[in-house]
Amino acid sequence: MQVPSPSMREVASMYGTAVAVFLVILVAALQGSAPPKSPFPYRIPLDPKKSLELSWNVSYTQETIYFQLLVREFKAGVLFGMSDRGELENADLVVLWTDGVKDYFGDAWSDERGQIHLDPQQDYQLLQARRTPEGLCLLFKRPFGTCDPKDYFIEDGTVHLVYGFLEEPFRSLEAINTSGLQTGLQRVQLLKPDISVPALPLDVRTMEIRAQDALIPDKETTYWCHVTELPAGFSRHHIVMYEPIITKGNEALVHHMEVFQCAPQIESVPPFSGPCDSKMKPDRLKYCRHVLAAWALGAKAFYYPEEVGLAFGGPGSSRFLRLEVHYHNPENIQGRNDSSGIRLYYTATLRRYDAGIMELGLVYTPVMAIPPRETAFVLTGYCTDKCTNLTLPPSGIHIFASQLHTHLTGRKVVTVLARDGREKEIVNRDDHYSPHFQEIRMLKKIVSVQRGDVLITSCTYDTGDKKLATVGGYGINEEMCVNYVHYYPQTQLELCKSTMEPGFLQMYFHTVNRFSGEEVCTCPQVSVPERFASVPWNSFNRDMLKALYGFAPISMHCNKSSAVSFEGEWNWQPLPKIISKLKEPTPRCPASRGQSPANPTVVSIGGSKS
Repeated sequence: MQVPSPSMREVASMYGTAVAVFLVILVAALQGSAPPKSPFPYRIPLDPKKSLELSWNVSYTQETIYFQLLVREFKAGVLFGMSDRGELENADLVVLWTDGVKDYFGDAWSDERGQIHLDPQQDYQLLQARRTPEGLCLLFKRPFGTCDPKDYFIEDGTVHLVYGFLEEPFRSLEAINTSGLQTGLQRVQLLKPDISVPALPLDVRTMEIRAQDALIPDKETTYWCHVTELPAGFSRHHIVMYEPIITKGNEALVHHMEVFQCAPQIESVPPFSGPCDSKMKPDRLKYCRHVLAAWALGAKAFYYPEEVGLAFGGPGSSRFLRLEVHYHNPENIQGRNDSSGIRLYYTATLRRYDAGIMELGLVYTPVMAIPPRETAFVLTGYCTDKCTNLTLPPSGIHIFASQLHTHLTGRKVVTVLARDGREKEIVNRDDHYSPHFQEIRMLKKIVSVQRGDVLITSCTYDTGDKKLATVGGYGINEEMCVNYVHYYPQTQLELCKSTMEPGFLQMYFHTVNRFSGEEVCTCPQVSVPERFASVPWNSFNRDMLKALYGFAPISMHCNKSSAVSFEGEWNWQPLPKIISKLKEPTPRCPASRGQSPANPTVVSIGGSKS
């Protein structure tokens, strides 16, 4: 592709014009909201080498996202888009390509073979295509929902972004197949909540919890653990904010980070900095599970509500913290050192409310299991009205943030609040959840929970590639279904979860033996995972297990932070009766803006679109 080389003055002038034009568009789109500090407040590198950088902003009034895609090494084209799980097949795409003479921009989609087709409904709208000192800059927009069956519906949860590079011209868009391209994926939450940022206290101080010059392993996935210690005599403080610290040059490799505090009874932990699966890792680190901070790629600083702080330090609080960094290195880059981490902002002037963290969902037990070869198997855990009625204050609690969690087979997670037998509102939902992308997310609106409310957490799993049942438990190859909700004011209730009453599982295995002609051992010396491994997974046994989870009584864990249950009878509890459910979310079609052209836009890279 022949592109004239403008002078630096021309480049600066063109880029200034592009930004000015876009700011006018953006201000118009964001009418009624406070002007942002930056037209694109959110930014992530898409590929490990940072050849592609995505920035964006959200207009909730127009239900539209404005994108800026910076291509630092432009050759013959680039594709960008979204798909259900990050596949390049059946993806919703926008493509910039050249046929060697002209350059084109078009809304497209890929079929199950990866073949790209022009979308007859052009919902990605190009605003500008400009050369800048950093590279080629594309400015375009797209509605959240388009009601085009080939388009991806952009929701509040995780979005799997896909990208690819074109190395040579193509005579037409239909000549491109994603299988022959250099491609990749990146996960992000595009629809960030539009909430105000509270002012920090005057006496705020900072503490950096970061890895110490860690050598990033040259493999795709590494979890790195680093132990640190609070200063001796560190008194009780409130964390009011935290933000990521990313070593320069490693922005595309640091995927997410968490800071955990050890249990109060842990009085010492040996120094350690290395892979979390290392045999040298101190055994005591398994007791460091209390989340203080969590960040994932694309997230900005996390602020607590103005009257709320997360307590740490002082009596009843361990001095030891564990930093966990997830490095994502799909190109196996070698020799890269990293000192990334999280900066805590804290104050000695305690705020009105202590923030609490409550664990909702399923108890970690093999009683709850997913059969193999399932693509959408649902397990549900309950925080019952009996527990909330006994433990919550008269004024209730207020949930302002949430962190969803499963292990490797989790695909969807949702927590719903029910009152008087009716589902009232969603606390948090991620229909494209990935276990490799976990962050504490601020809720768009605070959810108030009253005494007698029920919190229902459901997880959907995909065990399509498994030969044996996946049971609940702590191991990475076992499963969890958890929502860590952040709320105020803090109560003694730290864990509100359920599991099926274990006696019913024994009945299940007896029924399997009776109708399947197989002998699943029901003797006590054989573990539950071993029993599940002996089940012949025909349709009857699958359906029976699914039905059992839907009607059997539950055993509740309504626990204090000491892991002691609140007083009462918690076994053989009936499932909460829900008589009315919320409707499934459906895309809202954008207002008609006239017939979109079915042809791609011809683009002049050195100037404006034509």
